[in-house]
Amino acid sequence: MLNLGIVGAGYIAGVMADTVRQLNATGNQEVRLYAIASRTKEKAEAFASKYGIEKAFSSYQELYEDERVDLVYIATPHSSHYEDAKNCLNHGKHVLCEKAFTVNAKQAEKLFSLAEEKKLLITEAIWTRYQPMRQIIKNEVDSGIIGQPMVLTGNLGFAIAGIKRLALPELAGGALLDVGIYPLNFAEMVFGHPDAVEGSCVMTKAGVDLTDSMTLEWFESGRMAVLNASTAGISDQYGIIQGTTGFIVVDKVLNPQSLKVFDAERKLIKELKCPPQLTGYEYEVIETCDCINRGLLECPSMPHSETIHMMNVMDSLRMQFGLRYPHEIEKV
Repeated sequence: MLNLGIVGAGYIAGVMADTVRQLNATGNQEVRLYAIASRTKEKAEAFASKYGIEKAFSSYQELYEDERVDLVYIATPHSSHYEDAKNCLNHGKHVLCEKAFTVNAKQAEKLFSLAEEKKLLITEAIWTRYQPMRQIIKNEVDSGIIGQPMVLTGNLGFAIAGIKRLALPELAGGALLDVGIYPLNFAEMVFGHPDAVEGSCVMTKAGVDLTDSMTLEWFESGRMAVLNASTAGISDQYGIIQGTTGFIVVDKVLNPQSLKVFDAERKLIKELKCPPQLTGYEYEVIETCDCINRGLLECPSMPHSETIHMMNVMDSLRMQFGLRYPHEIEKV
């Protein structure tokens, strides 16, 4: 059984802790909650008490140095992912790092190189890549039920711009890394790597992107994806795949819950529901633990090459946006 340590005690960390607890209740004994680290003793102890965690640390360093920790889930702001993951690897810990994996592609490359050197697994925790709905959606598109898929639209928006970690450049805030990453991954899971990526955004006074518009193009096939992401307002969260004889509507691009297939007359001809979930995070946990036990250094559902590719896509978009975080965050 792998001992899991969690770095950061915010909302997402709580979802992960609840996921592991539910996994254990179903009989899965590959991983157990062992340690939580926060910046304050009070927060760490409260988190440990809530989720039944054995160790509560008031500094991340204490968790890194605990030899009983096998795997660390990083749930800190984007700006900290690179340093937190590097510290974990240098202390011999496997890593499951929340999306966006790093701030830029160079940081991701450095971490993967270090993990390979240390013979440790590290992977990006973007849950949609690991979920069974990914394959269910692909199977429907590939079946020809909507003819040739040609156009994809996807949007994700929340009214969350005032949250500190999203509002400040020094925390690598903004819509792209936190929200835009989902429609981007959705589009590429369906259509693959694009030939061109173009984008524009509305910036906040603080200097982060508030709302993003992104267009992906595939020249040979004539396909296009038009995507939107925002921290300014609530969206329907739909992903729509338009084909030559019909279209597919996916509910929730960040955690697909269903797909509906419509024919050329816009008549509903098929509907598939998401398989039952604990939280939706269980698939990334199960695959990560399985790969560690098998001695693998990356997860098939989100290989290192895909993480680097997505970071390069977002680096390109940020360049077009004119969005650059402070030097101490961007550096490697």
